[in-house]
Parts: sequence; structure tokens; C-alpha cells
Amino acid sequence: MHGTTAGWLTQDESGYHFEYSQAYLRGEALGAVSLTLPLQEEAFTSTVLFPFFDGLIPEGWLLNIAEKNWKLNPRDRMGLLLACCKDCIGAVSVHPVTEEGMP
Repeated sequence: MHGTTAGWLTQDESGYHFEYSQAYLRGEALGAVSLTLPLQEEAFTSTVLFPFFDGLIPEGWLLNIAEKNWKLNPRDRMGLLLACCKDCIGAVSVHPVTEEGMP
């Protein structure tokens, strides 16, 4: 969020999880990433990708280009999010976690 790590979005066999970073919550938080994901310590869990994050994924011809260039499955919402949303319009961007633990 505005270049600060706000939290982590993960996917496992039970679905998707979003959890705010404790440092983000304790610091001068720049606000919630979405009205549907208010600031809280507890993780959010869903069987489908949270609508806010799903809405960051491009649609139409731009999605077709991304799918073809990166050979992504259109049903792999997390893969599309990671491939297409590193430099989104707006305050939020999505980056994979590196071995060092930071984007």
C-alpha cells in the first residue's frame, strides 16, 4: 500500500487468506487496502479470491495478452494477480515474497 508492505495474501488447499502485517497495524497504517478488508489482527479467509484482489486483474484484451505471453491459465487467479498486478493503478500493488521474505 503506497510502497509499504500492508500484509500477505496466500493461497492453500482451503482457499485464500489475507493478513495484515503487525508492523503495518502498529505503525502509521495508511488505511485498509479495501473497505471489505478492514484493519484487524485476525486473518481473512475465503474459498475464492477476495473481490478486491480479483478486481485488480485485467479483463478483456489485456487479460488475453497476459494469458498468452505468460502462458497462464485464466482460472489461476493467484497466478494472474502475481503476474499482472505488480504496478497497478492506485495505492495497492501485489508482489511475490522472495526468499528474504520481502518483495
